[in-house]
Parts: sequence; structure tokens; C-alpha cells
Amino acid sequence: MTSQTYTFFAIVPISLEMPFAEELKSLGITEYKVGKGQCIFKTDFTGLMKVNLWTRFASRILLKVGESPYKNEDDIYKFVFSCKWENYFKPNQSIKISTTSRKCPLKSINFLTLRIKDAVCDRFRELDGQRPEVDKVYPDIQIFAHVNDRTISVYLDTSGESLFKRGWRRDKGEAPLKENLAAGLVKLANWTPDKPLYDPFCGSGTIIIEAATMAINMAPGLTRRFGFEKIIGFNSTEWQTMKTQAREAIDWSVPVNLAGSDISSIVVEKAKKNAQLAGLTKLMLEGRMKFFQCDAREARPTADMPGIVIANPPYGEQSNPKSASVASMMKNVADNLKHNFAGWTVWFLTSDLLLPRQMRLSESRKIVFFNGTLDCRFFRFEMVSGSNRRQ
Repeated sequence: MTSQTYTFFAIVPISLEMPFAEELKSLGITEYKVGKGQCIFKTDFTGLMKVNLWTRFASRILLKVGESPYKNEDDIYKFVFSCKWENYFKPNQSIKISTTSRKCPLKSINFLTLRIKDAVCDRFRELDGQRPEVDKVYPDIQIFAHVNDRTISVYLDTSGESLFKRGWRRDKGEAPLKENLAAGLVKLANWTPDKPLYDPFCGSGTIIIEAATMAINMAPGLTRRFGFEKIIGFNSTEWQTMKTQAREAIDWSVPVNLAGSDISSIVVEKAKKNAQLAGLTKLMLEGRMKFFQCDAREARPTADMPGIVIANPPYGEQSNPKSASVASMMKNVADNLKHNFAGWTVWFLTSDLLLPRQMRLSESRKIVFFNGTLDCRFFRFEMVSGSNRRQ
């Protein structure tokens, strides 16, 4: 499979499609087409492994097996049965079928999923008398099917667990930000390692940890497993060589200034532990990355030169019922930023679209984001002391 070219479908968070396309180009993949929340590209199996190992922004990479028009469930069964599944996995491997639909006229997606499963299993049984077992929790192979009003497309998952799971997270805050979204915030804020970066609502440390791995060129997938490792043709030797080269590409000499703080000392300790699990202990020991306890309303610049603040502040009411509302708190945070962070650029991700008004600040840019199912905005504020207050 290594030298053959395949078509792949990348699921990408909205607003991170172009950063993902830039990743493809950096890996030498030039044949791609970007769409809303997706990117279709072509490469060989080696390129597929590189994408899974290095992407910071995609959620999942699917290998396209086939596509066909249909009129009813029988048409779909015949098409799926005709696909050469034996080229991708063996009948002694377990499978899971996941079906999504858009404008599908068929009555039951659950029944359709059952028919797809039957078609896959019946093909194997006809070939050699064996059929794969279904495992809905820990399958060897995940098959994804998407049905619209005219066609069905079937894919093999090459990622395994969602790609935002880097393999290091153990301790989570109250509302952890997915790693690929955190990396996206850092990318869209145009942060570069020569600029100080501070997150005054660091929670489990995800934004700072993702920025650190970006700065030192640490591949996001170094410590996790992938779905492609179970596909026929997987070359373990080539994969181990690829990971060795990725480890050698890490640059520990980058002079970064990264800091995260939180009002909870317990949460700060979790962030430190997560950074250690992510393999970033060296940066903390050398003082280039630090986490500390601090109320965001009393925060101070973490560097002598202006930098960037990127944060995902709390939404709604705070956990402590005696605390002021988040709106009131964020007004105090804004006052502190205007007073102490002149020259800094501040980015806040929030589902509260009234946040700028509550902070009495005028945003200079806003980007649409979805944090899970929450419709969010990534607001940018320029901290020029005394000039941002609304009239």
C-alpha cells in the first residue's frame, strides 16, 4: 500500500481548514481541496502516516474506499458488498460501523448501518468462510459511511482515537479545551516563539502546552497509537523510523517565554502535571514555561516586552456561588488588562457573544469557532491604555 496514491478526507474544525492545508504543504502534499470543516487530499500511505503524526489541527483522517449513487437500502448493500475490504483488513479483526447522513431520504439510519455491517461481513464470509466480529468499544477497524440524498461514501478510519487526543492528558480542568482547538487559537492569533505568551485562565494548561510543542517542533502524535497501524500494508519499520526522525527534529534551544495562571492552585498543579506528561519538563526546569496561581483580575505581564494573551475564560456563572457573575468578573479583568498590559494583544475565546460589551472593549477582529457544540467567537483586543473604553 505504501506507494499507491489514495484519497483521504480530513475532518477539521471550522476556521482551521487553511492552517491544516498549510500543514499538508509543509509535508509535501500539494493535491488537496479545502471545504467547510473538511479537506480532501491525495497521498500515499507514507504521506498518510506523516499527516496523522504531524497535524495539530485535524480531528480525524479517513481513507476513502468508495462512493456510489443509490435509491434504496439494497443498492447500498450491493455497493458496500462490492468494495474490496480484504485489501484493508482481515476477517479476524473486529469492526465498528459509524453512519452519518445529510438529507438522506431513507427511513432508518440504524437499519442502514446494520445493512452496511451485513454487507462487509457477508463479503468476508463468501471469500473464506470467516466474518469479522463487531466491537463498538475497542474495534481494530472503524468504517465510516456518509449518506446524502443521492450518494453513499464509505471510508476507513486511519486515526483511531480523535486526533485532538495527543496521548498525554491525564488531568482535566472543569471544561478542557480540545488540543487541536487550542493549537488553532495559537495559530490564528499569529503567535510566534519570539513573543511572550500568557494565559491567565490556563485551566489544564492546554493552550500553553500546545504553544510549547509548536515552538520546539514536537510532533503532536509522538506518544499515541493510530488506526492505520491495524490496516493491511502498515510498515512498522518505516513508522518507527518516521517517529525517530520526528524526535530528532525537536529543537529545545528555542528561547520561548510561556506562562499560564489560574485562580485555583489545584488546577495549576494539574497543568504542571500535564506539561510533564507532554514531555515538556525541560522547558519548565529552565524557566521558559511556567504555571502559577493568580487571579486573572490581578494578573501582571509575564515579560518585560509586550506579548500576546490567549485565553478561554469561563462561560456563564462561576462555580463559586458567592463570586460575582462572569460578566462582572470579565469587566474587572478588562480594567486590569488596560491598566497593566499596554502594548499587548489579547485574544479571548468565548460562547458569550456579548463579551466585548461586558468588558467595555472594542474587538479588532472576531473569528467563528465551535468548542464542542458551543457556538463561540475568538475575539481580538488591542491593549492601548485608556483608548479601548466604549463611549
